[in-house]
Amino acid sequence: MKGLKTVYVCTECEYRSPKWMGKCPSCGAWNSFCEDVEQITPEKESAAKRTSILASATENHAVGFSELEISDYMRQKTGLSELDRVLGGGLVLGSVVLLSGEPGIGKSTLLMQICDALGKSRKVLYISGEESGGQLKLRAKRLGVIGENLFILTETNIENILKETEKISPDVLIVDSIQTIYSSLVNSTPGSVTQVKESALILINKAKACGMSVMMVGHVNKEGSIAGPKVLEHMVDAVLYFEGERQQSYRIIRAIKNRYGSTNEIGVFEMSDKGLIEIENPSQMLLAGRPKNISGNCAVCTLEGTRPIIAEIQALVTPTSFPAPRRTTNGIDYNRMCLTIAVLEKRLGLKFYQNDVYLNVVGGLRLDEPASDIAVAMALISSLTDRIIPDDVIAVGELGLAGECRAVSNLEGRVKEAARLGFTKAIVPYRNVEKRPLDCGNIQILPIRGIYEVLNLMKAKDEA
Repeated sequence: MKGLKTVYVCTECEYRSPKWMGKCPSCGAWNSFCEDVEQITPEKESAAKRTSILASATENHAVGFSELEISDYMRQKTGLSELDRVLGGGLVLGSVVLLSGEPGIGKSTLLMQICDALGKSRKVLYISGEESGGQLKLRAKRLGVIGENLFILTETNIENILKETEKISPDVLIVDSIQTIYSSLVNSTPGSVTQVKESALILINKAKACGMSVMMVGHVNKEGSIAGPKVLEHMVDAVLYFEGERQQSYRIIRAIKNRYGSTNEIGVFEMSDKGLIEIENPSQMLLAGRPKNISGNCAVCTLEGTRPIIAEIQALVTPTSFPAPRRTTNGIDYNRMCLTIAVLEKRLGLKFYQNDVYLNVVGGLRLDEPASDIAVAMALISSLTDRIIPDDVIAVGELGLAGECRAVSNLEGRVKEAARLGFTKAIVPYRNVEKRPLDCGNIQILPIRGIYEVLNLMKAKDEA
């Protein structure tokens, strides 16, 4: 079409190229180019200037640092304690939160429940660029949302959204989704890199100037990252990922960026026909349905921020008929599993090279900290030797390449959580209790120095 030009823009650094390239010559990123269509008009330069003027429509003035004050109500509760935990205590006034997740995971359901809770004390404006008002009303009826102080606007033009925002003056603005919002002053197609960045910039400047909290929904691409420019994640104050399998009922929210709180906390929900239900005790949920007296099963206590969570690790080791045995993991880093197997083969002489190995963390949880190494090793040994680990035993510790068991952080909190859930024995690193014994109630502490002692403990239990 005359007047249109196709360009390829790098989502990492916004380098422009007339043709697609596998590697960006500017930042070196691979497969980061996406197609964009621009309109060639004489007004393009002036349109860009108008966009900048619109983005900074509210004038700001310098204020002395000593004159700044912290409001008594800097944070507002969302009504979901699990989400407040991830955000660091609630929505910060004037902050911008980007919520991302796969299609159908429950992002719109979560936002509608937030609107119901915030609407009791705050004015909320919900911008929907994907659904009509009737569709939103149907969802709200299913979730039991009353919608007090909730305003719905089905619009995708950012200029019209700003006009309505000025008229209503909401305390919280929710945009679903940022990829559908466009500016008529930008000569680019809706959903392009330029449109997403400019629309987000306008909303961010509006939030900072008016003290309005903004929550934006961001779609993900096939690689699992947020669609649009990478700079979008740097512009906002917090980036939340909504994780979980659509076939399963459990959902996990974690923060990969948070300027006002920790990035290690997680929130756990269960999807039901009435919406998302908070899981205040994730450990009990993850251990529900745990098989009894089965080999290859071991419990571990991991830390997600300040919260100790008991997870179940399952291992399946079976003889292979192929020259190269299979190695499959779910919830544990693949390289970490290979490292653990190599240590067990070298230090204990176990023959994993003749077997396929499958490792799984129940419930969709991902274990990233090294404190789960000993539990992984015990599950692998149990499955290979067909020795059963007692159901009341929990293991915590990092495994070194020499087979030693290294100390972990916050061991007392982990053991107390295990004792609360009914575990009676805890295998822990010797260095954690060498100088100061743990006071964790009736649970028996079994300190070990290395993986050799784990094998001896399992043999003793098997003989008993």
